[in-house]
Amino acid sequence: MLSVRNLQVAYGSVQALWDVSFDVPKGEIVAIIGANGAGKSTTLKTLAGLLRPMGGTISLDGEKLAQATSMDIVRHGIVLVPEGRRLFPDMTVLDNLLLGAYSTPRAGREERLEKVLATFPSARERQRQLAGTLSGGEQQMVAIGRGLMADPRILMLDEPSLGLAPKIVEEVFRIVREINASGVTVLLVEQNTQHTLKIAHRGYVVESGRTVLSGTGQELLGNDEVRRAYLGL
Repeated sequence: MLSVRNLQVAYGSVQALWDVSFDVPKGEIVAIIGANGAGKSTTLKTLAGLLRPMGGTISLDGEKLAQATSMDIVRHGIVLVPEGRRLFPDMTVLDNLLLGAYSTPRAGREERLEKVLATFPSARERQRQLAGTLSGGEQQMVAIGRGLMADPRILMLDEPSLGLAPKIVEEVFRIVREINASGVTVLLVEQNTQHTLKIAHRGYVVESGRTVLSGTGQELLGNDEVRRAYLGL
């Protein structure tokens, strides 16, 4: 479905990605793990069209996307839920959700909205409330819901459990599994390595802007190097 090969990205004169390669097969949860500054968020921003690669290829079903605009990429069905949620705090929950459907046809929006509200009952209860008044966990649910409103084929989640209480973290990962079970492919960047690899069909380890290891979620959980570096075992 999605294929990334030898991706290279720089911020001005500072190169952040040197050689990142991975595949995201249809219907799977694929995890990218690594330390802070490894290049995980940069990879997702590049896939979303927010950064331009200086080398390498990004292909969706064989179609090259490396030079596509962010709006074109959303229309291809690749949607990013960014780190830090990035909601509009002075807008209502409902309006934040509807913004996610901005670039999609009107047909089907109401059905998607109802499905999102069914998935996130707190969003239904607070849909007229300003997004900035929600708790961190509630805001994260709205951010994921906004991504789903774009009707994604691939939902990219950047650190969805960051800063959340353990109980809410469990709920976030449950919802990720539920979204995937509904037919949405998920590309997940997370520092919560253990939770992530438990639900991932496959994973990739990125270090210093390079893909250095890959395998199924269970294989990486059992890998001694991963256990030492990311699980503290």
